[in-house]
Amino acid sequence: MEKKQKRLVVRTIILIVLAMAIGYTVYGTATQKKVELIAVGSEAPDFTLVDLNGEKHKLSDYKGQGVFLNFWGTWCPPCEKEMPAMNRQYQVFKDQGVQTLAVNIAQTDLEVQDFVDRYKLTFPVVIDKTKSVMTAYNVDNLPATVLIDPDGKVVKIITGEMTEGNIASFMELVKPQ
Repeated sequence: MEKKQKRLVVRTIILIVLAMAIGYTVYGTATQKKVELIAVGSEAPDFTLVDLNGEKHKLSDYKGQGVFLNFWGTWCPPCEKEMPAMNRQYQVFKDQGVQTLAVNIAQTDLEVQDFVDRYKLTFPVVIDKTKSVMTAYNVDNLPATVLIDPDGKVVKIITGEMTEGNIASFMELVKPQ
């Protein structure tokens, strides 16, 4: 009789734990915030990040300008290869209403500053320390670039290395008319 009672107690405890686990999962799924995937034509998610000089850059402050939003890392060979071309094209398009904003993914200020100094980058470079912007833009692989028109809409999403010709044509694509 004692063995039967022990088995019953153990089975009851297991059943209660399973029921709690299922309840927690159902509750978590029901209350989980839906992540909206960005797509061509959708509104670009707004964000504020700080550059290496301590200045804040808020995407919505660039409304009226085209934005060439590039996600990158210092450890990424394709990112390193396209940065000088991005810098040259930034010089061409910055006075034509196209802003370049390079979002580094969670590296230290020192690593990023060394990279910026090595390549003499002149466009704003910000660091996404918490990866919140990367998440909002659904960036999985680097480099990734999101082209945003002067109205704040996503025009194109590019994953992978770009040539200087690609960069120039993409900047032309988001240039205000």
